[in-house]
Formats: sequence, structure tokens, C-alpha cells
Amino acid sequence: MAEVKFENIVKEFEDENKGKVRAVNDASFTVKDKEFLVFVGPSGCGKTTSLRMVAGLERQTSGNVYIGDRLVNKVHPKDRDIAMVFQDYALYPHMTIRENLGFGLKNLKTPKAEIDAKINEAASILSIENLLDRKPRELSGGQKQRIAVGRAIVRNPSVFLFDEPLSNLDAKLRVQMRVELSELHKRLGATIIYVTHDQVEAMTLGQRIVVMNGGEIQQIATPEELYENPSNMFVAGFIGSPPMNFIKARLDGNKLHTAANTFILPDDKVALYKEYDGEQVIFGIRPEDILATKLLNKQPENNVVSTNLKVVEHLGAELLIYFDNGDDQITGRVSADAKLKALEPVELYFNLNKMQLFNPDTQERI
Repeated sequence: MAEVKFENIVKEFEDENKGKVRAVNDASFTVKDKEFLVFVGPSGCGKTTSLRMVAGLERQTSGNVYIGDRLVNKVHPKDRDIAMVFQDYALYPHMTIRENLGFGLKNLKTPKAEIDAKINEAASILSIENLLDRKPRELSGGQKQRIAVGRAIVRNPSVFLFDEPLSNLDAKLRVQMRVELSELHKRLGATIIYVTHDQVEAMTLGQRIVVMNGGEIQQIATPEELYENPSNMFVAGFIGSPPMNFIKARLDGNKLHTAANTFILPDDKVALYKEYDGEQVIFGIRPEDILATKLLNKQPENNVVSTNLKVVEHLGAELLIYFDNGDDQITGRVSADAKLKALEPVELYFNLNKMQLFNPDTQERI
């Protein structure tokens, strides 16, 4: 396996109406050897373009791509020692699964005994031994995806590239395949770069995550770091489901004034934000940090909001609650034991120990 390095990568496309469009802007990062790195972001953010530049399917406008110690700017895709798994399974319908798995090796004139050994090894890893003599039309979507992964495994590449491979699967199968891909990474000790628009997929699979938006890398961090310390409002709003709430506010010493309420800051937060005293800020709080006071062992003295709930969504063990704070709609996530109902008054505790503040002009976290 090998590390992958992006060095000041820029990718521009020509658009008939807009002229030059910059899809990736000055991206620099290193994927560590044997790391599972995930690119995540909305459609058009540059994540798939970045993956295709690693594969050699797109040529960067400027900058350098390294795989291991080798500069691969001018290296043909087939010579980069990578294997790619696409959203489309791209299986040959007239071939058996065994033939599909061995097709690439056969084209490389690999000896038949070696091909058979690699197919059997991949089939064992993926538990698809009983499928080898079937045709793709006889398989389910999840089985086809395993075959696509198996075709990559038999090549024993330095780097695996996954481009939204689970997008065509139903929700239950996606969860199952996420577990299988995570276990596969541990078993192979492989370097994996994975692209998805699904932040749940990114958080559950990635050892580190690259969050992109508009061709710019917003933050590169572990799932825990992204969730607890997002670098800006885009990351805070994109990572987490439901997303973080953003409320217009003003700092006043140890107080935080919103349109409808005044909150008292914990002492450590007062010291952290003292340079913004008197300034307008964006107050960020995650839905799970808004708690129903009726379930608390000790009733808090401060930061309790009395409101009427607009909507309550029942999700089994949890409730999603929606209410207004001035012009801002707030989402909370509370235990179903609270037994809250829409249009009824409720008292909610805002846990400001978990709060974030953002600069309203730059949208950067303070």
C-alpha cells in the first residue's frame, strides 16, 4: 500500500457561459498509508473530480499528485497501481462472476493459476464463493457491489478508490455494506479514498474526512473533531443529522442575547469569547444539546426556554421537536420518554457547555 499526496492541486474546466470554472482550488493534503479517507460534500463541490485526478481520469490544471514516492502527473491510469469502484457496478452481463473478477488480470496476461488463486482469495474475503458461476443478472444489488469490490481486490493495488459505491442500494443494505467495507479495510490494511455526499456514511467509515464545498477544502479532521470543533458554519451545518442550529445573537459580558431569550454563558466560554464582547455573533447549538427539563434530575437555574412546539416527529426512541426563536426555527432531539406533543407548552434547557459561536461575516468558528 502507499500514501497519496495532493500538492497545490488546481482543476479548471471550460464552461460555454461562465468561461473558466475552478472545480478544485489549491488543494493540498496527504492520505496516509493504510488510511481510510473520505471526501464528503454537496453535489458539485469537487470531491469526485479530486478522486478522478488520483486515478488519472482527469488531468489537473496545475499542481502535483504523488502515489507513494512517485510523481504520477503524466502516468497513465493503468500504470498508477490503483483500483476504482464506481457507483455503477460496470459488470459484463455475458460473463460469469468468476470471469468478471478475472477479466482485468487476464488482460494483463497474468498466469491462469495466479488468477484463480486471487479470485478464490477475494471470494473468500467477501463471502461470495457460491456466486462465482452465476451471471450478474442473477444477483441482487448488494451482491453486485461485492463483485465490483472483489474485482478491485484481485488487482492488489496500492490504493483503492471508491466513487459513491453505495448510492444505488436501499437504506438497510447501505448500512450492511458500510459495516462490510469497514471490516474489509481492517482486513486488507489498504489505503482507501472514498467519495460520498452522505455525511452519515462519511462519519461511520472515515478515519479522517475531507469536507469540500465549492472546490475548496473546508476542513480535514477525524469524525469526532469535525463534529465537536467544526472550523466554520458550513462544516457545522453539513456534519450532523439534524444539522446544528444557528441563531442570531449578541454577546454582552456573560450574557448571550437572542431575539427571544437571554442565555448565561459558562465561565470558560466568557473567557474564550471576551474579544467579541458587544459584537453580533451566530450562536450554534446541536439538536441533542437542547434537553427537556422534565427529564433532568436537577432543574437548571439558567438557560431554560419556555416555548410552544410547532411540530413533533416521532422516531421511536427519540423525538425531533421544532420551535421558533424569533425569526430562527430551532430543531431539538430529545428522548421519547419526554412524551412531548405539538402545540403544547414546554420548557427546554439549552446546554451552553456544548455551544459554538461563529463570526457572522466570515462564518468562521470563533
